This record gives sequence, C-alpha cells and structure tokens, in this order.
Amino acid sequence: MSDKKFTVVLGASPNPSRYSYLAVSRLAGKGHPVLAIGKKDGQIGDTPITKEHPTPADVDTVTLYMNPVLQQEYYDYILQLHPKRIIFNPGTENDELAALATSKGIEPIEACTLVLLSTGQY
Repeated sequence: MSDKKFTVVLGASPNPSRYSYLAVSRLAGKGHPVLAIGKKDGQIGDTPITKEHPTPADVDTVTLYMNPVLQQEYYDYILQLHPKRIIFNPGTENDELAALATSKGIEPIEACTLVLLSTGQY
C-alpha cells in the first residue's frame, strides 16, 4: 500500500506568501497527489489551481485554508468526496463541519498540514 495520500487543498492560492501555497508545494514535493481548489485559476509549481469541484476517487485528506463562513458553501462537496480525514488548519476550525464529518465517518483533525508534513506525521 502506498503511503502517498491523495489530498484536496481547499482555499489554494497562487500567492507564494500564503500557507495554502506552501502546503500544495510541500505535499507535491513529498509525492502526494494534490488537487488544488481556489477562488481563481492559477498555478503552484506544476500543480494547477482550479475553481471547479471535481470529484476524484480515493481522497485521503481534505485540508482547509478558508475561514468557516466560506467553508459553508463547500460542505456538500467535501462530504461527497468522503475523505478519511479533514484537516482544519489554524483559523479554519469549524465545529459544525467537524460534526457533519464525524456523522459521515470522516475524522476531523485540528492541526497544521505544514507541521504534520515537516514532522513526518502526515
């Protein structure tokens, strides 16, 4: 079994100073397949950012880089992906979405994707 985790990054930004940009770069750099979804189309290294909401199979992780108010329009999308876990990065914590995820058998985690990657816990 591969240790590479297909990850959907919600709130991806082409701005190199944003944490979502760093997360996409580091995930891809460690060989994790990444689907980057943002407000506008763009590029992070070799990874395109899309405004679309494709539904790939076998999503391991959805990692969030948008505030809880903006997350609301993505609830159905996130849940239909049925990832194994949702990572709520600092500032994205959302009890409502966490409860919905738990009710669907999805593990909500309050953590920092960048820290998890750098400490080998991803």
